[in-house]
Amino acid sequence: MSNNGSNRSAPSLLAWLGFALVIIVIDQVTKTLVIGHFRLGDSMRITEFFNLVRAHNTGAAFSFLAGAGGWQRWFFVGLGIAASGFIVWMLRTQGQQKLFACALSLILGGALGNVIDRLLHGYVVDFLDFHWAGWHFPAFNAADSAITLGAALLIFDEVRRVRRG
Repeated sequence: MSNNGSNRSAPSLLAWLGFALVIIVIDQVTKTLVIGHFRLGDSMRITEFFNLVRAHNTGAAFSFLAGAGGWQRWFFVGLGIAASGFIVWMLRTQGQQKLFACALSLILGGALGNVIDRLLHGYVVDFLDFHWAGWHFPAFNAADSAITLGAALLIFDEVRRVRRG
């Protein structure tokens, strides 16, 4: 609670964590549906540029370190947990900055969604496959989308802040 009442309209830490939880739930529900309806490597054409697939990624973005032999699972779990702790601290101290906190909540939800996959399966389940003229963007998931959107919002927020300053 604020002493001066100036932050009455600012969402609380609990609200931002609730938003991150919504991202985690969306991510895990979509991955559970994919696991339940697709076998590894299956693909379903949706449009001429989009497929639903089931892919497993033991690495990070763009399969970075995917072939590292297994240690990367725990490295990325630890990194995700450490980043989440830092993000929660940032939300606690900067939660009144709505766009900034929204961006952090998206990143937090996405990071924890992928951490859950690594803990449960040893890999991240990816299922969104965009392609054009034979070229496929690496498959990704709802958590990755939230992280990307959050990062874009952080950049936008910073550019906006610099222009005002």
